Amino acid sequence: MNEISSMIISHKKATVAEMECAWTLTAEEMLQKLYEKEFVYECVILKTCNRAEIYVVSEKGSSVLFNFSKELEVEARIVDFYDHEESLIHLLKLASGLESMIVGEDQILGQIKDAYTLAVKQKTIGRILDTAFTKAIQVGKRVRTETKINKGSVSIGSAAVDLAQECLGGLEGKSIMVVGVGEIGVLVARALADKNLDAIYISNRTFKKARDLAYELGGKAIHFDEILSHLEIADVLISATGAPHYVLTKATVEKSLQKRNGKPLFMVDIANPRDIEESVGELPGVTLCNIDNLRIISEQTLKMRNEEVKKVVEIIDEELILLDKQFKRQKADFIISELYKNVYGIREEEKYKAVNKFRVKHTIGEFEENILENLTHSIANQILAEPTKILRNAAEQDNDELLEAVARVFNIQTDLKNGK
Repeated sequence: MNEISSMIISHKKATVAEMECAWTLTAEEMLQKLYEKEFVYECVILKTCNRAEIYVVSEKGSSVLFNFSKELEVEARIVDFYDHEESLIHLLKLASGLESMIVGEDQILGQIKDAYTLAVKQKTIGRILDTAFTKAIQVGKRVRTETKINKGSVSIGSAAVDLAQECLGGLEGKSIMVVGVGEIGVLVARALADKNLDAIYISNRTFKKARDLAYELGGKAIHFDEILSHLEIADVLISATGAPHYVLTKATVEKSLQKRNGKPLFMVDIANPRDIEESVGELPGVTLCNIDNLRIISEQTLKMRNEEVKKVVEIIDEELILLDKQFKRQKADFIISELYKNVYGIREEEKYKAVNKFRVKHTIGEFEENILENLTHSIANQILAEPTKILRNAAEQDNDELLEAVARVFNIQTDLKNGK
């Protein structure tokens, strides 16, 4: 039977640089590349600033992903490969915020929804992954309703602000520039709103977005080509664009430093791929941090949330049992559905023949047709009642042999590639 396998690269084993090297294609390109592989029947891809995950349905299990990782030339030491049960546990923990660098953060749930939506759009998702991801999204919502796992500073954006605050001994009276107003950039800017800053500058390639956010927060929007001139006066720069290349290089930052008169500059790069060239951190007076440095904030957050984590784990354990039952039911339900379809097709055909024969010899009215309809309907249901019960019991007991035998007898294809 086809089951889920997954390949996980995350902040737990990989540095920012290693994650950049591991994955250079867009999620759309990676989906199509993977879905074209033999024995890959369904796939979903999740890519965020600190993780890259692939979920597939294949009769070959994890071997198809192991071969794919070798094709991508990913270092084995930074990858985890999970089987069906491990993949489901990981996915539910991920949606609940337990696998995030900042435990309990909300953004991962939206990112899982986006990954699911993309797979639906690209037509690479089928019944099995649809069930898993639908359950994960439902569980993610439930834990945030029933626990306090997401209370307080719970995003990469707010963690970046906390890191700057901790390293500088506070942000009061500081001038801060936020580059990029995507989801993470907006979180950064909003986390800065109550810090009693001297000034907050917001920049984005699409100026209108920067202007709208600056208006909301009482900051100042600046054009993208004004970043360097404002870098001359900013105390802190936090960058989170979606650019595929460096936004700030060592050479460009060095020019701005000449007009700072030795004033220190604290920079946080939370983009993936990175916005700021790593060698910028070598410049005198510059402190450059990236996602790897957020582990400090992550550890502090985890300590504060230990009690809530226990509650979340209890919910996940409960939901895993329900998900397992759902998958077992599906094994039988598909075969049962096909059986009913076949039997009801025969019923309709034979009823139609009977009605026509009656019409040759007699006049047949609505009353007689209803009797035939009810009779054939009842016969079909009674014939299928016991097999339905047996098939559902077989699924609950993991009796795949019986399910497959019934499928073969009635020529029912149980493991078809979606759209292939």
